[in-house]
Amino acid sequence: MQEASPMTGGRIAVPLAVAVALAIATLTLAPRAFEAGLLLSSRDDPVALADHAVARSFDATVAAREIEDALAVNDADLAKSFLDLARDRNVPVDAALAAKVDMANAAAATAARSVESFTRGLITGEPEDLSGLAGTALGDLFVFGDIRDAVREGTRFATGQQADELILGLACVGLAITAGTYATLGAAVPARVGMTVVKAARKTGRIGGQMAAWINRSVREVIDWTSLRSALRGASITQPAAAVRAAREAVKVEKAQDLVRLVGDVGRVQTRAGTQAALDGLKLAEGPRDMSRVARLAAAKGGKTRAVLKLAGRGAIVLTVGAFNLANWMLWALVTAFGLVSALKRMTERSTERYCARHRRRRVRERPAREQAGRREDEQRAVSPTAEAPTVIAFPAPALAPERSPAPPKPIVRTAIPFPRAASGGARNS
Repeated sequence: MQEASPMTGGRIAVPLAVAVALAIATLTLAPRAFEAGLLLSSRDDPVALADHAVARSFDATVAAREIEDALAVNDADLAKSFLDLARDRNVPVDAALAAKVDMANAAAATAARSVESFTRGLITGEPEDLSGLAGTALGDLFVFGDIRDAVREGTRFATGQQADELILGLACVGLAITAGTYATLGAAVPARVGMTVVKAARKTGRIGGQMAAWINRSVREVIDWTSLRSALRGASITQPAAAVRAAREAVKVEKAQDLVRLVGDVGRVQTRAGTQAALDGLKLAEGPRDMSRVARLAAAKGGKTRAVLKLAGRGAIVLTVGAFNLANWMLWALVTAFGLVSALKRMTERSTERYCARHRRRRVRERPAREQAGRREDEQRAVSPTAEAPTVIAFPAPALAPERSPAPPKPIVRTAIPFPRAASGGARNS
């Protein structure tokens, strides 16, 4: 009986099926793992995060939709931001739609010159549109806005009425900044402008809850509320000088670095990307670190910042997916790739084992036939041992030198040798 094969086709099919499944899983997980690695490497770079988020979601359809939506709500600044972003990324935009954006911005520039809105913002410090915000900013730059807010909210605070302590605290810090108290801390024009934007965001409700809570905590630490209340009790709206002096003296310089740094970042965003971008950043940011990222983004994107923030949201400045989840994607991709290599290795080993087993079985099957053929050959040799003797053909070795023909024998010449005659006869004669 033949030996049963221990290496069947099923044992090879199993690792082959596993390898195919793992190959499909690897191809599925590899793009996500690559994206996760890219995001992890860019988690501290808001520009890279913003570019990644925009690349995933921005195309011609999205650009046209966002521009039309912005024009529908009379937000010409946002429409222009999307148009600039489309041109920067070579996304086609209909020429007629681009012309509408240009016309809307021209109309917005005309409306921005509204004297009534500008004056209202300058006097009340509660802007309703861009013209009012421009008036508020102008009043703050000339200290009028901070004095107005400090006197109004300070009087309410001193008399026990409901006062906006955040606005009061920001006005006090704004007075200190304008007076040069923070010159050694690096505060300059961006901090002054940023303070105005923060107050406008507070008054118009365009500041995030977590950011407002952080500013509230900072203001409580920066302002000496006990001394401020005592100083403001004797002051009133008819005595602005005393209120201003009390507000400025209530600021604790040594505890205001973080707040000054925040308003400085807001001012830099306003300078590079506009007031609306600064307000949008305050709404998205949850703390001073986020606002610093928005400032870095605005420095790189300029007027396109609003469009980027609208498209990506917080994903433009921070990782919206946890680092642990991203690391899991990379880990599972590595595990799947390792399993694929292991399955291929096991399939190769079993294929090699099966080939070797089949080769051994074939040799076992052929062994009796070879032995029988060998016995027949031995018998034939025993019967006629010379029949199979090899024929040897010998060839003479070539002569190393030509043979000389033997010389012919020399003829034998026989010469007669004379014999001397006897001398006796002669002697007798003589």
